[in-house]
Amino acid sequence: MQKKVIYTLIALFFISVGYKGQRHEIGVQLGMSNLVGDIGRTNYVLQKPVFSNIADYGIPFYGNILYRMNFNPYQTVRLNLGYSHIQFIDTLAKEQYRRDRKLWGTNSIVEADLVFEYNFFPVNDEQRSLLSPYIFGGLGALLANTPQLIVENDFKRGAGGKAIAPVTGDPNSFETNATYSSGKKLTMAIPFGIGLKYKFNYNWALFGEFMFRPTFSDSIDYSVIDESSVKVTYNKDIAGTKTKSLLQESPFKEMAEAKVADLLKNRQIGNINSKDWVNSISIGLSYSFGRPPCYCD
Repeated sequence: MQKKVIYTLIALFFISVGYKGQRHEIGVQLGMSNLVGDIGRTNYVLQKPVFSNIADYGIPFYGNILYRMNFNPYQTVRLNLGYSHIQFIDTLAKEQYRRDRKLWGTNSIVEADLVFEYNFFPVNDEQRSLLSPYIFGGLGALLANTPQLIVENDFKRGAGGKAIAPVTGDPNSFETNATYSSGKKLTMAIPFGIGLKYKFNYNWALFGEFMFRPTFSDSIDYSVIDESSVKVTYNKDIAGTKTKSLLQESPFKEMAEAKVADLLKNRQIGNINSKDWVNSISIGLSYSFGRPPCYCD
């Protein structure tokens, strides 16, 4: 599913640039991104950043380069390639239980979005200056840090380190060792928002916007470890009937899986049914170029 999203974004982009007589626009955006999840603050925009401990928290940041294709004075397709650094700190939350919990973290996110913009006034037309609000929405993909779990199932050992066969029905007769680490994971998002665009001097535009990104992941704040981020190994000192480890056969396999399920459940924080949001507030500057668009008078 996630690979299909990327292929769709790329295909739509190249299809769009194949049209002739369009006006092109390139630009940059700078601002701040914040997380709405199970750790930290819960207000969707204008979260107050923390600069007092840059070594741990970093600087909340949003940077983006963009390409716009203006189909007519009102409608635009935009490709975003951006980067966000987000903070999530329980001690700054309004909820008392979060402040008491005192969890915190940061994440760095690379994103690609393809969105459709609609301007309420013909700001893309040929004129010296014009101001217009706009709305937008589309499809995106985020590459973010994510927690991972490595589980090693091993036999208990006797003298000389010799493996001892586990007792049927006794989950404590073999050992399960867990190691937590960090990796990367791709997830989908649905970016949408509102903005205000001011065109000046024919080719330049200054704009500001609020962008909201509900994602399909609950692990951007590390509060949940997805099953796809779990790696399980089994020691093969004692082989089963199919030359695999005895621990990979019933009933030991089911007991080992139950241990993994308990590890994931004990590790999770907050509501697993609510997904994380990554939102941004930014200002940008863009420049239009190319031959006059085909919709000119």
